[in-house]
Amino acid sequence: MPLQGKYLLLMATLLLSTLSWTDCLPFEQAKKHVGEIKCVTGRVVRVKQGERGVHFLDFCEDFRLCPFTVVVFPSDLKSVGDVRQLQGRIVEIHGQVKEYDGRAEIILEEYRQLSGSTARIPPLPKNYDVENKGRYSAGTFSHPKAGKAPSKKRKTAKLPIEVPENSE
Repeated sequence: MPLQGKYLLLMATLLLSTLSWTDCLPFEQAKKHVGEIKCVTGRVVRVKQGERGVHFLDFCEDFRLCPFTVVVFPSDLKSVGDVRQLQGRIVEIHGQVKEYDGRAEIILEEYRQLSGSTARIPPLPKNYDVENKGRYSAGTFSHPKAGKAPSKKRKTAKLPIEVPENSE
């Protein structure tokens, strides 16, 4: 095969593979594709932080009635970026569609799963503490909680020093 033919075949392959990635399903149809690796798209209505620092991208006003959600675990936040920036934006997320609690979901583990205009979200702020359930840790001292008595240090007893009298 001449070099020009190989080049055209390579370009056609790349173009077709790119088109298949941009074929995203609306989030309402994700449940029909549980177990498959798909691209799902929709507008993120809210980014909510749950217990233990897990972030959820909600695509409906009432998340309990929504057929799809995106989950980001705290350990993945550093490789994904500041997911809070996705609120109000249309996202395209690639990954395995799983079923959890009667709904379809994709677990977002790295930024490469995002495509389109949302593919570039800023990294987490430097002082964002992933291990502390997503709270900021500026390094300031926190006062002890009320109700706990501060521990008292034992003081060494001061013994009187006896000065010997001059025995002359």
